[in-house]
Amino acid sequence: MEVVREVFKHGSAHGARAAIRADQKSYSLVQLISSALDVHNILCRKHDGKDSSVNGANATGFLCGARIGIVAKPSPEFVAGIFGTWLSGGVAVPLALSYPEVELLHVMNDSDISMVLSTKEHHDIMESISTKCSTRYSLLPTVESIPPKIDAQEPLSSVVTSSVSSLMAEIDTLKKIKGDDPALILYTSGTTGKPKGVVHTHEGILSQVQILTEAWGYQSEDQFLHCLPLHHVHGLFNALFAPLYSGSVVEFLPKFSVRGVWQRWRESYPNDGSKNDEAITVFTGVPTVYTRLLQGYDSMNPDQQSACSYAAKQLRLMMCGSSALPSPLMKRWQEVTGHRLLERYGMTEFVMALSNPLHGARKEGTVGKPLPRVEAKIIMDDGTETKTGVGELCIKSPSLFKEYWKRPEVTAESFIDGGFFKTGDTVTVDEDGYFIILGRTNADIMKVGGYKLSALEIEAVLLEHDTVLECAVLGLPDEAYGEAICAIIVPKEDAKEKAEQASKPALTLEALTSWSKDKLAPYKIPTRLHLWDSLPRNAMGKVNKKELKKLLEVCVLM
Repeated sequence: MEVVREVFKHGSAHGARAAIRADQKSYSLVQLISSALDVHNILCRKHDGKDSSVNGANATGFLCGARIGIVAKPSPEFVAGIFGTWLSGGVAVPLALSYPEVELLHVMNDSDISMVLSTKEHHDIMESISTKCSTRYSLLPTVESIPPKIDAQEPLSSVVTSSVSSLMAEIDTLKKIKGDDPALILYTSGTTGKPKGVVHTHEGILSQVQILTEAWGYQSEDQFLHCLPLHHVHGLFNALFAPLYSGSVVEFLPKFSVRGVWQRWRESYPNDGSKNDEAITVFTGVPTVYTRLLQGYDSMNPDQQSACSYAAKQLRLMMCGSSALPSPLMKRWQEVTGHRLLERYGMTEFVMALSNPLHGARKEGTVGKPLPRVEAKIIMDDGTETKTGVGELCIKSPSLFKEYWKRPEVTAESFIDGGFFKTGDTVTVDEDGYFIILGRTNADIMKVGGYKLSALEIEAVLLEHDTVLECAVLGLPDEAYGEAICAIIVPKEDAKEKAEQASKPALTLEALTSWSKDKLAPYKIPTRLHLWDSLPRNAMGKVNKKELKKLLEVCVLM
């Protein structure tokens, strides 16, 4: 509730202009407020004393923490659905249609969703799925766009001012919600285990958007180009909630498109030195997004490359996260766009905790230092803290999650004394105090012949090979050494073409071993090699090593 109130308060000074752009239309904050109240009214009307279709709804229709599933493409309707649920006292559960039906049903059943709200385009599939788990279903109201004749850049008129005041008064009459009340359930990616529901509170969400706004200098003059999924913290917090809180404009690309991103940047900053009124200033993505953008850039003619490079250099800030940023990718992106990507570190459980600085040295291979009001420490295997050694990263933050949904034992096991959360990531720090992620303790840390090795460190080296486009390293059972280092490599297209013409593999284990001798210690060199066309990834572009191991087991059996 406080999140909605603060977003509306910070944005009310810009109520006449666009807050969201999508599908060539603009939507003002006033329209988002109005639509969120419509959602609130729909939920309360359906769940008053006569139709208590949401478990936990009281006699006034207030939802009292009932879970509401939200299904919509990146759009103003999605935003209004989230905010309207919060105004109603409900807990929003963003659902992804990219999930296979079995996983979607798992999330809906596990979170005890009482009702699903979706847009018309998802009506048939969500009505069908809702029936399978005995969940009520309703359409999200359509958010009205700003009429073309209105200049969205003009200051508030008296009519708009009155409208904002009226809507804010309506919000103030709604039943108060405590800061510690649940507001949002997001599910972990499940790359190393079964997805868990992570419960975030109203005060935790507000703290996080304030932290990000402060750390990254979000401001009302910013315009974000958003092309990320909205059921993960990267797309929700970094690129939506925090920008709206700061009064920025968020422009949705419903689906990532290499051509669409480059074109939007060129439209923002033409080669003649002018700047469009709707010019994009901030962009954030995952490493695979930047890899694909560079592939698109390389396919352009020189004039197109010049225009794209010029336009990209005009943006204020570009950020990267959700998986490790390879050094070659960071360097190439800087060569093309002039931007040294700001790499940061986050998890579903606390959103963002570490970041390279907005101003100052951004060090490749690191995720920076703790964000404002965040504490971080490293705990070794024996339970003692180390300032410079290797151990598990533990985080304390005002945006820490409340609990794992319906898993009190797992929640309790995830914390140590002092309220620090055990991330499950193995880390160390460099001489300047910048944190270096060595990998997930149960997926990226291998035990080979008595050594504890980081798969991410080896992957970073292999990505420097001229043949390697993508790679993943993991440990496989080995009788002699405990685990053997296995590299799965996706060769570059030109390397594959040359190999096919010569009727030989794009890369052999012998050639890789020879190349690695000057770059890796002998015990870090892969002893097994697989060449694949692609790697299994989740919605945020992170390699799913759990799935990878299953696929390798199938390969062995074949």
